[in-house]
Amino acid sequence: MTDAIQQPKMDARTRRRLTGMGLFARFATVELWLGLGLAAILILLALFGDALMTAAPGEGNLRARLKPPAFEAGGTTFWLGTDQLGRDQWSRLLAGLPWSLGVALLSTAIAAAIGTALGLLAAEAPGWTRTVINQVVDTVLSFPGLVIAICIVALAGRGFWPLTLTLGLLSWPVFTRVAYAEALSVMKREYVMAAQLLGAGRMAILAGHVLPALLPTLAVVFAFHFADMLIAESALSFLGIGAPLGTPSWGAMLSDSRQYLTTAPWMMLVPAGAIVLAVVTANLIGDGLVHLTRRRGRERG
Repeated sequence: MTDAIQQPKMDARTRRRLTGMGLFARFATVELWLGLGLAAILILLALFGDALMTAAPGEGNLRARLKPPAFEAGGTTFWLGTDQLGRDQWSRLLAGLPWSLGVALLSTAIAAAIGTALGLLAAEAPGWTRTVINQVVDTVLSFPGLVIAICIVALAGRGFWPLTLTLGLLSWPVFTRVAYAEALSVMKREYVMAAQLLGAGRMAILAGHVLPALLPTLAVVFAFHFADMLIAESALSFLGIGAPLGTPSWGAMLSDSRQYLTTAPWMMLVPAGAIVLAVVTANLIGDGLVHLTRRRGRERG
């Protein structure tokens, strides 16, 4: 056909730019999927870890104390070694997984729910309400969160829910500020203004138009905040005011290893490696979501 449409030729600069964006997009996708894969493994271990335990996590054997990884005794292989009481490190690691991840996940969910609701309210509410919320946010952020958490947990007592609620109720301002800033930007978009002109109610606009637009950004903040809450839980348990006595949380395992850093370094490396893996997993997911959100923003722009 002589009238075939000729495709415009792409110059070298545009080709390099698009090729670089493609490589960057593929890297971001790999990063995200790697993080999601590691997260799936951690979730499966938390749900079905009991079936993989080689011994009871609280059962000690003084004859097998401070044994190195892959030690065998009585027909049992201690894959990650034993601690000062002869307890299996692998079983204790699996037993502490639901505790550490559960506290971090639920406290982050509590902070996200409270912070997002207050952020949307500040963006939509009258001036005095917005001022009050901003003042409360500034007041909460002015105090060192970890110190306040230590005081509250010390008064309320150890336990899963006191620790979870304390961390969640002290960390919501991060989500409030993000939701507030993003909501102000979204509410200026044309489809939101059109919904207002058509007579849609405030709650309908917030729930049906503003909140869905905030979800990608909030997901990024959720992933990074989860890593912060995991470190905070481990720090409190390390200090002895988080998990109850005898609970094999990762922070408590780190605390037990302080006196044996030179004689039994695996006692420190096992929980520390688990914490690092969980934090890296959350950061991979957060970074991948950031790159994915930016790429979609460029495509729409």
